Amino acid sequence: MERGLSRASVDAYRSDLEAFGRWIAGARTSASAARRGELVLYLRHLRRRGLSSRSAGRALSAVRGFYRFATAHLGFPTDPTDDLSNPKTGFALPRTLSEKEVEALLAAPDVERPLGLRDRAMLELLYASGLRVSELVSLPRDRVDLETRILRVSGKGGRERLVPFGASAEVWIQRYLAAVRPRLDRKGRPEIFLSARGTAMTRQRFWQLIEGYGRAAGIRKKLAPHAIRHAFATHLLERGADLRALQMMLGHADISTTQIYTRVSARRLRAVYDRFHPRARSAGRGKMKV
Repeated sequence: MERGLSRASVDAYRSDLEAFGRWIAGARTSASAARRGELVLYLRHLRRRGLSSRSAGRALSAVRGFYRFATAHLGFPTDPTDDLSNPKTGFALPRTLSEKEVEALLAAPDVERPLGLRDRAMLELLYASGLRVSELVSLPRDRVDLETRILRVSGKGGRERLVPFGASAEVWIQRYLAAVRPRLDRKGRPEIFLSARGTAMTRQRFWQLIEGYGRAAGIRKKLAPHAIRHAFATHLLERGADLRALQMMLGHADISTTQIYTRVSARRLRAVYDRFHPRARSAGRGKMKV
């Protein structure tokens, strides 16, 4: 509550702490008696399980937050995480989709079916706005202004932001609202997008749908949960969008989080340069034609 974390973040921290609790019990010690050496062993245990540096770092963050609370409020004598460093994560670019792949993904649902039309509207809005999947499935109908094409979105920590969306998404949303949603809304739900049972859709279920449509679209790469959000950001930057405006649309509290997309674009620029510039690879491999 103090940090204003989303429900998904709270659930993730709870899962990490429960895993630590099981490990510390198996090590035949207690959380209050654990010292730095035990925490080092726990990190090694996580890496042996195949967790990435990023996931192990998140697990350590959960444990570190617990010990800070415990030393302040539960009488724990020391914080064994005090001088423990996070695992080195290196630099990982987000997985994204090309514009051609996005077009194929958007065209995958069968819009002759009511739920296919709903899914097309959801995918169109997701790519048009860069929302997180959790934000999309919980989006209330009264937060979608079709006249101005503006969303009012409550993001992480309850922070509200305004996000524009385009004409294509508006067309599909209008079709869904006219032809499908009245059939689904048997319980007076506030969410704009509803399941076949008339309830709010879960982010896990919608993600399953995205993965299925990705396979139907012939997309061979594994889709990350934020693949469409990453595509939204990357494609805007590649077409000259302002980084600060993108930060506001994505709902990032820190500009450094948004800046990773400039590196994605730089990587693509590098690939284009290396492919097409006549002297990109090495000098002296033949004369340049004029």
